[in-house]
Amino acid sequence: MASATGIPEGRSDSGRGEDEPLLGRAGDASQQEDQGLQFNFVIGTAVIAQVGIWVLTATIWASVFASPLMLFSAHPLLNSAGILLTTQAILLLQPTHTPKQKKQGTNVHATLNMTSILTLIAALVVIEYNKIAHNGAHFQSPHAILGLITYILFFLQAIVGIAQYYTPGVFGSVDNAKKIYKYHRMSGYVILLMSFITIAAATQTGFNMGVLHIQLWAVIVASVITLIGVLPRIKKQKLGL
Repeated sequence: MASATGIPEGRSDSGRGEDEPLLGRAGDASQQEDQGLQFNFVIGTAVIAQVGIWVLTATIWASVFASPLMLFSAHPLLNSAGILLTTQAILLLQPTHTPKQKKQGTNVHATLNMTSILTLIAALVVIEYNKIAHNGAHFQSPHAILGLITYILFFLQAIVGIAQYYTPGVFGSVDNAKKIYKYHRMSGYVILLMSFITIAAATQTGFNMGVLHIQLWAVIVASVITLIGVLPRIKKQKLGL
């Protein structure tokens, strides 16, 4: 899939442009030509993002396993795993800038994001089955409504991403597909933010307040830390800035 941050375009001859992050100097968040993709997970402010997303995931998992396990337990476990994978997919692709890096990064990015999509689908199936089995109300709480919107955005993002990179002919031409890259990147960051908002809303549900006890402040702090690590690595030219 093209990326939540998008498929990079050509590198500027001046050494800036695509090589210039939203915050910092040109090259601060760029993969070196002799480095493997694995280093992209920690380049620049990625370490901060890793702390945030792993703390968020660990907080959710710890709360689930500290409570009585049931079918519903799979819902927060799978959702948090999916968002963890999506964050890794973003961090992996952000620093790429050479044609070889872009191709390799996009393929791994697609694999991570498709795995994320599968976990999110599984999470949706679990909650819907649980609702049906217990005659529960569907999509009434703020968390449920935000969750549905976020699921839909994730699925649309995946479909567009796959199509624009692997089957650009559906847009009429490769050039037409490239024209929507920046919008795909922007929407990726919006979806990540929506994911964190949805998790925050989950802390206000009756099940969490009565059983899991995941604290709203903990979700907000971990989410903000993650964004502090992710957002400065955005390459301005990739968003048309």
